[in-house]
Amino acid sequence: MFFTDLFTAFTAGLLLVGLAELGDKTFFIAALLAMNYSRRLVFLGAFAALGVMTLLAVGAGQVVAFLPSYWVHVAEVVLFASFGLKLLYDGWRMDDHGDDDDEAAEAQAAIAAADAGQIDPKALSALGITSKTFGLVFLGEWGDRTQITTVMLAATHSPVGVAMGAMSGFFLCIGLAVVAGRLVAGRLSERFVTLFAGTLFMAFAIAAVIRGLG
Repeated sequence: MFFTDLFTAFTAGLLLVGLAELGDKTFFIAALLAMNYSRRLVFLGAFAALGVMTLLAVGAGQVVAFLPSYWVHVAEVVLFASFGLKLLYDGWRMDDHGDDDDEAAEAQAAIAAADAGQIDPKALSALGITSKTFGLVFLGEWGDRTQITTVMLAATHSPVGVAMGAMSGFFLCIGLAVVAGRLVAGRLSERFVTLFAGTLFMAFAIAAVIRGLG
């Protein structure tokens, strides 16, 4: 039973967080920074930021778990269904290329704001690059859909499994971003990813309803 719960939580974290992060603002932040700085340092800073964010979200989920189980369950269903419907609506309105340009523009604006006042933004030490990436990704991810999703998953599933799944999803997405972010974004159908993610969130909402009835 323990390993079944662990695997279920891991899968949920990997799929929901991984898909929600793919092509997101923080994905483009990592991709753009990797064009000007060491990919290894950018990956380190981004993954560290997402790791801290995941631990905070899982911790918050454990606090939420102390609330009455009925209301936690209702919140889980409502949030997942809301995310799913929003993603399906956004995906339905997209063309085949989606809105990658909007996400990339937001990422570029965040980086430009961080560079303001620096004489030569590219002349940073290894610590400076890592810290800059950490700060941009952490702020970009704060209050994001993936953070809320992680909180709710950790409140209703194995926190260890959720943390492992979420971190695996982040690892894959950030790795993809720093290695070939622009190339992947140009070939990736944002509409398909958004519709698929929306369908997945709806599936988890339905599964939560069934679990509650059982």
